[in-house]
Amino acid sequence: MGLTLIQQRSPLADAARQRALLASGGRGGAFEQALAEHGLGALRASGLQVLQINVGKRCNQTCRHCHVDAGPDRREVMTRETIELCLDAVSRAHIPCVDITGGAPELHPDFRSLVTEARRRGAHVIDRCNLTILMAPGYQDLPEFLAEQGVEVVASLPCYTAGNTDAQRGDGVFLRSLAALRRLNDVGYGRPGGDLVLTLVYNPLGPVLPPGQEALEADYRRELAARHGIVFSRLYTITNMPISRFLDELQQAGELDRYLETLTSAFNPATVAGLMCRTTVSVSWDGRLYDCDFNQMLELPLAAGLPRHIRDLDESLRDRAIVVGPHCFGCTAGHGSGCQGAVVR
Repeated sequence: MGLTLIQQRSPLADAARQRALLASGGRGGAFEQALAEHGLGALRASGLQVLQINVGKRCNQTCRHCHVDAGPDRREVMTRETIELCLDAVSRAHIPCVDITGGAPELHPDFRSLVTEARRRGAHVIDRCNLTILMAPGYQDLPEFLAEQGVEVVASLPCYTAGNTDAQRGDGVFLRSLAALRRLNDVGYGRPGGDLVLTLVYNPLGPVLPPGQEALEADYRRELAARHGIVFSRLYTITNMPISRFLDELQQAGELDRYLETLTSAFNPATVAGLMCRTTVSVSWDGRLYDCDFNQMLELPLAAGLPRHIRDLDESLRDRAIVVGPHCFGCTAGHGSGCQGAVVR
């Protein structure tokens, strides 16, 4: 759709190979050891507040950091039957938040009905949007639809400058993102005192930790308003996870061990209580269940004895033992990281 693609598929698409690379780097991936050294027990869930639904890997962009390895060539798409099972689980388990992701989730033919049905069940709905999809032919009325449904838009914008954004996401992405943000502002998103939440997401360009979220939010707010007249509700900072394309990039550059050591040495025990996996269950496009989206991409299923498919979701997931690995240092480094941004402020 008019974007320069960075690459189509990661050479490290095999999940078992990714797990082996992660386990061999840094401190050997001893996340459980880090918990024990700080007097923390094994990681367990503390509820079920969010059902994060990955509706497929098809996307109109192919970003360098993408842990999903999404792109225009991907054909994995959630079936209507599996969507119905997800909606049934939301009702059955009284899950208050449905977090829809991809790929570009809006490309799914049943995206709008999923949103509408989840809202009808009383769930707060989050759309994880890459922004450029809102400017694509056939999708330009999406801002009005999202506003009518009261959907929270969580939109990726890696930087408030064109050079850094396009370097990570493809040529022309920054200008298309600005146009999409203006459309969202036009229908009421991000306006002070308004009810339509527009959350921007920053992630670093390279193998470094994000800066402080509050200070960076102030920078984004000032620069986007002054340069482009754009407003938003809040900013999330998210650490790049060493999975799929970013893992491949680190390995090719000879930076993998250094980055893993950066993550492990920055382990912050104060982040553990607020990790997203403790209140979230992730559903893959084929209906399988995982503790988080990152475990999903590494094909690390829920612990033995727990339901493994959305049709079987039950109350046992509310206090389950969480499957961990060396990639978990990415969520616990520095201020922490997750789908809700920094964990500690």
